[in-house]
Amino acid sequence: MKIVSVVMAGGLGTRLWPRSTEKKPKQFVHVHGNGTLIQNTVARMLPLIAAEDLFVVATQPLTHHIHDQLPIVPTANVIEEPFGRNTGPCIALAAHFLNHLYGPDAVMVAMPSDHVVVNVREFLSTLEQACVAADATANIVTIGVSPTRDETGFGYIQVGDELSVPNKSFTDTLHKVKTFAEKPDSATAQRFIDAGDFVWNSGIFVARISTMLAAIDKHLPDHAPLFNILEKHVGKDTYSSMLENVYRQMRSISFDNGVMEKAKNIAVVDGTFGWSDVGSWDELYRLSMKDGKNNVIEGNVVTMNSDNNFVTAATGKLISLINVDNLIVVETESSILIAERGSSAAVRDLVDLIRRRHIGNHL
Repeated sequence: MKIVSVVMAGGLGTRLWPRSTEKKPKQFVHVHGNGTLIQNTVARMLPLIAAEDLFVVATQPLTHHIHDQLPIVPTANVIEEPFGRNTGPCIALAAHFLNHLYGPDAVMVAMPSDHVVVNVREFLSTLEQACVAADATANIVTIGVSPTRDETGFGYIQVGDELSVPNKSFTDTLHKVKTFAEKPDSATAQRFIDAGDFVWNSGIFVARISTMLAAIDKHLPDHAPLFNILEKHVGKDTYSSMLENVYRQMRSISFDNGVMEKAKNIAVVDGTFGWSDVGSWDELYRLSMKDGKNNVIEGNVVTMNSDNNFVTAATGKLISLINVDNLIVVETESSILIAERGSSAAVRDLVDLIRRRHIGNHL
């Protein structure tokens, strides 16, 4: 079984503004852990997948970060998009690219670049199970994570009947997917937890390249012909101009909405490792170490009579808090964000407002 991996690195991470910006999104900054998110993503894959079989997809303005931060990834393994069209076209582009290099029988792992994983050994064991299942069946296999709380910031998967994989008894955690659920409200999330048959959607997709291409042909009928045309130009001088041409004709759509929610051959492997998509400042507060006042403090910060705050200072300026609780304070060289904890999901709306007011140099 040949396994190749695609790391999707084209997202903008607007909910972690102002640390995450258009020029340097969250996957390329230090958010949690020792390295940047994308460095940590690639590092945990290396025990299972060789560096020469690791590929990264990103828009052209971001590819210099990949070359700078991931010297282990060969230059030829950086797949450029002319501009973002969400994860549907991203995975379709990678599948056609890898089909040209490896053929249809290789197993392709597509994963986000900006997630946090705790217990890497358990993660790799789960991922290997997903690869074995994908190789032995005609399913697209995703990884679900056992939920530990009624989280409203993650998508969910309802798990169905168990599926068998011939002669591979260690894949007995493979199940049919009943349905996908978008990020729920608090009451719905609690119902999911109480039901006992829901897991968090990790956004990791595993399938033979042939299975992936067949699903794209069937469920992305507007996109598939464009990629079929593009594949004929791979390795030729006409590739770059044709790539931009076909991307301009594509609508933006996620792989979840375009393929996973429509296809019937979807399976899930349940993982028990710690996981987060680090999608907001509130989530980063939850993940971070706190002091005796439940404050998360990074940088030159002093607090008095202040509890449950997340404060990060990047420039060396002193930030002082007096008699305030439950705040998010994020300082960068160009911007300062101050928000009430619990409201950080609105940062995306704030970024949209800043963009509409043409204050783009802060984004």
